[in-house]
Amino acid sequence: MLFRDLRLIEPLLKALSNEGYINPTPIQEKSIPVILQKKDLLGCAQTGTGKTAAFVLPLLQMIYQQQLVKKDNRIKALVLTPTRELAIQIGENIRSYGRYLNVRSQVIFGGVPQYSQVQGIRRGADILVATPGRLIDLMQQRHVILNEIRFLVLDEADRMLDMGFVHDVKRILSKLPRHKQTLFFSATMPGEIQRLADALLNDPVKVRVNPVSSTVDTVSQQIYFINKQDKQSLLIHLLKNGLIDTALVFTQMKHGADRLSRNLNKAGIRSEAIHGDKTQKARQTALTNFKNKRARVLVATDIAARGIDIDELKHVVNFELPHIPETYVHRIGRTGRAGASGNAISLCDPSEKPLLRDIQKLIRKNIPVINSHPFSGHRTENTERQRDRSFKYALR
Repeated sequence: MLFRDLRLIEPLLKALSNEGYINPTPIQEKSIPVILQKKDLLGCAQTGTGKTAAFVLPLLQMIYQQQLVKKDNRIKALVLTPTRELAIQIGENIRSYGRYLNVRSQVIFGGVPQYSQVQGIRRGADILVATPGRLIDLMQQRHVILNEIRFLVLDEADRMLDMGFVHDVKRILSKLPRHKQTLFFSATMPGEIQRLADALLNDPVKVRVNPVSSTVDTVSQQIYFINKQDKQSLLIHLLKNGLIDTALVFTQMKHGADRLSRNLNKAGIRSEAIHGDKTQKARQTALTNFKNKRARVLVATDIAARGIDIDELKHVVNFELPHIPETYVHRIGRTGRAGASGNAISLCDPSEKPLLRDIQKLIRKNIPVINSHPFSGHRTENTERQRDRSFKYALR
């Protein structure tokens, strides 16, 4: 199927062509026609499936077509998203896809002065992309009025739950008009998120693509069994052997991300760290340096990495395994996007074996073990029996 087959208007098709996009992803193919029919939608899709374009493209089209009949300065669409990075990414996509349309947008998020964001709203914004905290602040100051909203998008709803935003979201929703088209996207559907969706959506069309329990087939996965104290040395070895150009590296904790980034830089590997304690300017600088390949490695925590969209990212490294197995799927979904190939490497120390078991149970796959590395013969932290000679032994 081609984007043209989805009955998108010519200015959008021209913008997509400029971006090099010809074929829609499954979530786009299933969602765009439903949204253009002005139906509510419940989309369950994991990271990297192209869901941002799945709602941005039809929103742009419907707002543009409505402007041909009547144009005003009121906000027509609200996109709620949990993180600054994801809000910025969505804003960039709106500008890219809408470059040939006179549809205005504004992105608002916390952690930076509000002045320029307020001025952008005053100049007029058809689409407002917002994080919950900053939106509530500007609503209380009467800078944002949402009583004319016609379209609502809740993106990454499960992450909003994880980050404690559900009460803020419900507060915002109480200020919106009753009659509107609602698009609800979440990678997972825990009970509270399902109840929120049930309360918001009116006879929705349900679209499910690549459930969170599945990993993309184009991503090659490997496990290195390694002592905890040798992880950093192994990572440096892998980065210096010439097989990895750039890599997104995940750690569990913020201080761990900073420490690992510092040590990589000391080893001569240009690295940046990104996490929730960084200022917005620092986070954007780190991301820009990585995208432009001025830094080979971006070390990130899970929340900071949500919303990072990097073209042609070929390597993701789990320096530490996540405690929630679904997070593993989200992490490695940063590579192998839109049909491209990718490689996910995980470093597993003896204490993380239960986490590995949970991950493999979820994805229903045996992750191949790489035994040939400089640290494979080192004694483990506990006893010789904890040495991992085979994948079968490690998982029984």
